[in-house]
Amino acid sequence: MVELDRLKDSTYPGRGIVIGLTPDGEHFTQIYWIMGRSATSRNRVFLPEGSAVVTAPVDKSQEVDPLTLYYPVKVIGNRHIVTNGDQTNTILEALEQGGSFESALETRTFEPDGPIFTPRISGITDLDDSYAYKLAVLKSVDHNPEHGLRQYFDFEAGIPGVGHCITTYLDDGDPPPSFSGEPFCVELFDELDQTLASFWEILNQANKVAMLVKFIHRQSGESQLRIVNQYG
Repeated sequence: MVELDRLKDSTYPGRGIVIGLTPDGEHFTQIYWIMGRSATSRNRVFLPEGSAVVTAPVDKSQEVDPLTLYYPVKVIGNRHIVTNGDQTNTILEALEQGGSFESALETRTFEPDGPIFTPRISGITDLDDSYAYKLAVLKSVDHNPEHGLRQYFDFEAGIPGVGHCITTYLDDGDPPPSFSGEPFCVELFDELDQTLASFWEILNQANKVAMLVKFIHRQSGESQLRIVNQYG
């Protein structure tokens, strides 16, 4: 059931999201990481900004790709959003106006970075709703910008000790193949620092850039956050 080898064996899964439940059932876990092959992609860190997290350049004198600068994490009430791009703001604004996770993403598509056309991956944990969490993948079909595919995954209940993972890519390549299939299962832990250390260790040493882990208490709604940056 648990497929950690899928991450261990991939040199470049790109950006990734994990959402799940700690073994004791007390906290929802959100994990997000970024990786990079180019100097521009590696010139980034995660910085906390109130209840949000923002990506920022390490060396501000270097050229910056605007697609690499965004808020991967934002919170509105008891709704915790995590994504790999500026669709974080799209989801937040839709929720503020009475819309939904899905209706927000219907206005977006994969990233305009041909020939890769990186998938947009997103997730949400809403403590006030009946489902446990949701994940979504917006991608092109075989890197063809004329053909898009939208996948939504609703998890009605968390499984203690299990997280569900989506990534932008399956592995390295030119261009790297997009994520396919359903979210796969990964092992989670009761301790936040153990979770961060375990997943950071799994990622390819040469390509990992930054990671965040967030614990959300299911009863109180209080959250804890840890960040690790490879550079800066």
